[in-house]
Amino acid sequence: MCHAGIMPKRSSKGRQDVVQNARRVFDQVIEESESSESLTIIGNPALLSEVMRAMGRKGGKIGGKRRLVTMTQEQRRQVASGAAKARWAKERAKVARKTRKKTA
Repeated sequence: MCHAGIMPKRSSKGRQDVVQNARRVFDQVIEESESSESLTIIGNPALLSEVMRAMGRKGGKIGGKRRLVTMTQEQRRQVASGAAKARWAKERAKVARKTRKKTA
């Protein structure tokens, strides 16, 4: 008895696994982006700096509000205390430099 008619035939196209498919999609996106205007941002340092500054500012605005909501009162107190100490240390260092210049 022969079961050759029941077995499915192999397809002529090899099936790609998930990683190979992701790589194919990634390569396709890179090819499309290279032909678009995204390279003009990379080629122009001033424009790139402006875009990165805007992104950082947007994230900073969101991050500060979210951080305020998630922190406890004690954590806020510790952060504020550390910031005040850093400001005063900077001021003390500035005064110390001025006095060294006057004595020298």
